[in-house]
Amino acid sequence: MAEAEGRKYNFKVVLLGEGCVGKTSLVLRYVENKFNDRHLSTMQASFLNKRLNVGGKRVNLAIWDTAGQERFHALGPIYYRDSNGAILVYDITDEDSFQKVKNWVRELRRMLGQDVALCIVGNKIDLEKQRHVTIQEAETYAASVNAKHFHSSAKLNRGVEELFLDLSKEMITKSEGTLLRQGRPGGRGRRNNVVVVDDSKEEPPMKSGNCC
Repeated sequence: MAEAEGRKYNFKVVLLGEGCVGKTSLVLRYVENKFNDRHLSTMQASFLNKRLNVGGKRVNLAIWDTAGQERFHALGPIYYRDSNGAILVYDITDEDSFQKVKNWVRELRRMLGQDVALCIVGNKIDLEKQRHVTIQEAETYAASVNAKHFHSSAKLNRGVEELFLDLSKEMITKSEGTLLRQGRPGGRGRRNNVVVVDDSKEEPPMKSGNCC
């Protein structure tokens, strides 16, 4: 137990979804506890870091917030390559944004397989009266693709911390399972860009400002 608690994890997380669903607002609320009522358009991608402690295990999240506009769709693989986790966001008032999440799930599973941890997020629950995507429909679909489903509101700061914490736990579970399959229960391991380091050993530097 002491050995596991001494580990540090560096994870790459990518946010995907249509424009205007609130991806940037979710990230800013989580990392900086800020919310802006004005729509924030992301040009290609932005990058933020967040450090947290999960049951004594130190986690560093390199969070990539991608643009949702269709003209940037082809750039997606550049940013989600080697991701350990993906957050797929839709607007609960916009059925089309939910359907587009299904396209991203298919693409991620095809490119990254089952190793990537997926969370599907119905954002803007502060607009519940305008909901067009039913809870049952969303949760049934998420279960069918082995993804967790969350509801959130960046505006009200609801479900945001829980979303990132649960994703971090899932990524830890997957990375530890990979190490065990490789016969390396302790020490240093790497799967794609995940780095697991014991406190007793020197930690490799974290790449900054480079998606790959």
